[in-house]
Formats: sequence, C-alpha cells, structure tokens
Amino acid sequence: MTASTDLGTREAIHDTTGAASENAAAALEHVESHLHPEPSYDVEAHPVPTGMEEIWRFTPLKRLRGLLDGAPSDAALRWEQTLPEGVTLTTISTAEAQALAVSAPFDRLGALAAANAGSAVLIDVPANTELDEPVLVRLTGDSADTTVWSHVVIRVGTHAKAKVVLDHAGSATYDVFSPVIVGDGAQLDLVTVNDWEDDAVHAGQYNLRVGRDATVRLFEISLGGDLVRTSVNVDYAGPGGSADVYGVYFADAGQHIEHRQFIDHTAPRTKSNVLYKGALQGQDAHTVWIGNVLIRKVAEGIDTFEQNDNLVLTDGAKADSVPNLEIETGEIAGAGHASTTGRFDDQHLFYLQSRGIPEDEARRLVVHGFFNDIIRRIGVPELQERLVSAIEDELAENVGRLA
Repeated sequence: MTASTDLGTREAIHDTTGAASENAAAALEHVESHLHPEPSYDVEAHPVPTGMEEIWRFTPLKRLRGLLDGAPSDAALRWEQTLPEGVTLTTISTAEAQALAVSAPFDRLGALAAANAGSAVLIDVPANTELDEPVLVRLTGDSADTTVWSHVVIRVGTHAKAKVVLDHAGSATYDVFSPVIVGDGAQLDLVTVNDWEDDAVHAGQYNLRVGRDATVRLFEISLGGDLVRTSVNVDYAGPGGSADVYGVYFADAGQHIEHRQFIDHTAPRTKSNVLYKGALQGQDAHTVWIGNVLIRKVAEGIDTFEQNDNLVLTDGAKADSVPNLEIETGEIAGAGHASTTGRFDDQHLFYLQSRGIPEDEARRLVVHGFFNDIIRRIGVPELQERLVSAIEDELAENVGRLA
C-alpha cells in the first residue's frame, strides 16, 4: 500500500516489545563520560554548546542554521510511504512516545527535536509479523530556509521480522529524534538514506534498544547535504542481543558529514559490530567518525568490534576518525577497534592497469569495490542500484582531480 500521510490517526500504545527486559535496561546507572553525556528530554539539561566540548569540537556550529537555538516551527517534510500489510503509521503524543521506555536524547539537538516536534510518528510492526517487503518511507523537503523538527518512533514487536527504509531527499534544515524499540527475538534491518540537495542541513539521533536475543542491522548512507550530523546509540534490554551498524558516506568540496556511534553493552552475551566506510574529494570536504563502545560490569561474555575506513581521493579533503573503547569487565569474548585513512592502494591500481584498464576507470573500480562490501548487505536491490549509481555520479564530477 502506497500513500501520502496525513498523520492524523492515533492508536493506543500496546506493549509488544518485552517491557520487563526494557525496564531492566533502563534501570542501569548512567556512566559518566565526556563522550556520552547523561540523556534527558529536558532541553535545559543540554546547554548551548560553545564548540569546546568533546562531543561538539568537530562540528561547525554556525552551519547548523540556528537548530541549536530551537526556534519553533510548524513546517514538516512531505511523507510518502509503502506499508506492507499489518504495519501501521500513526501519530502519538510526545508523552506517549516517551512512555515507550527508550533512552532519552543524549544532546541538545535530540532534546530540541523531541520538544519542538509537538507530537511523534509511530511506525509499528506488530509482534510475530514477518514482512516479505520493506517498509519504505520517503521524506522530502522543499527549502533549506525551512526548519523542520521531527520525532519518529519505530517499534518492532517480539519475534517480528522487518526491514524499514527512511529515505531523505530535497532541501530542508532538519532535526530528528528517533527511538527504535526492537522486541525480544525480533529481527530489524533499518536503512537511513541522507541523499539531500547540496544546501540541506540534517541533524539526527537514533536510539536503539535491542531486545533479548534480538538482531538489528542498521545502515546509514550519507551522500548529500551541506552538513549532516547523526548519532546512533545502542543499548540492550537483555542477553543475546546483536547489533550490526554499517555506514557509507561520500563528501564533496565543502561538505561536512559527521557520524557518531555509542554502543552501550548493558547486558551479558551481547554482540556488536560497527563498520563505516567513507570517501572524500574536493577542497574542504570534511568527514568525522566518532565510535565508542562501553562494556559495563554486567556485560560479561560480550563480543564487539568497531572499524572506520576512509579513502581520500584529492588534496584539500580531511577525515577525522576516533575509535574508543571503555571496558569495565575483563570477562569478555572479544573487543577491538581499527581506523584507516589513506589514498588509493597503488598495488590495486597497478594490478588493474596491468590488465589494460585505463587509470581513471581503475580508480572508479577501486572506489566501488571499497563501498560494495557494505552496500550489497542492504538487501533492497532497487536501493542498492541507486546508491551505486549515485557514487558513480560523485566520481564523474571530479574525474580529472583524482590523485
């Protein structure tokens, strides 16, 4: 079913996600860290940043176009969605959204999005539902001069299986707070695509709670926009949960693309894997990746790894990459991190050129191979083809400058 949304309906909140285990995770004490301040829906609990704070020092605050000031706005993006049978999309109150027991915003942008949205959109996949087709939501903005606040809740019930795609396009100054609740034994693939026009600003925070023995795969794709700053925060409502967080990003001249992840192992025998890959080209193209994994004392037997790889295609581009591990117990199966930033692999280029492939084409093949390891995992053929084409377009714009 494809429709344009009026978001006017409201349904009662029903518990399909294992509330007992969620409450247990919520009861864990907050761990003080400069990398993940105490979460709160109270905007005043998150002071206006100066740029000196650890979580803000890479972000060009002036380019957020007043989002940190929090001026109210009634504007909204245009929504179009394809909802498989059984999936609902409704409007709920802010209070109802907060009652779903997902962690509160970690920064001022997230708190302002929840406060100024006025209500929340709930995308709900009922318990024991197995979707054969993805939930597709297309969100489009008409002007970068328009500020849009948004609060989007995604809930996947116990033992359900779903794939959800949030596809952003057009122009806007957009700030979204999005709690994601995945019930016990459920499986969710969540894909967020940030394919904005060059003048757009996008701030987003996605807080995922992974149920007992649940499996989550999240994909972030950032290709457009003047500034994109997103954070993914994951915690676990019970043992056995698994979270794979993947990212692909491509920054052109002047673009700032910033991705942050905080994986909080709040339960034993949980797993996490983070892999982000980015390419940069053009003067003042800037990407930032900040990864942090917290292994709590209770999280014995966990296994985690985080990795970020950056491919710098031209002079004048800069990639910042900062992996972190905070470990409170040594009783774990494994923990590690890695980060690489460099230019083309000369051996790869030599191998291709020695077989008669021109240098420009060889460079394109290397870039596509660099990204395809993640793109092929998405499992939505039409979207995968579109992303490969978009990367080709990015490369074609600067073919003469690749070094």
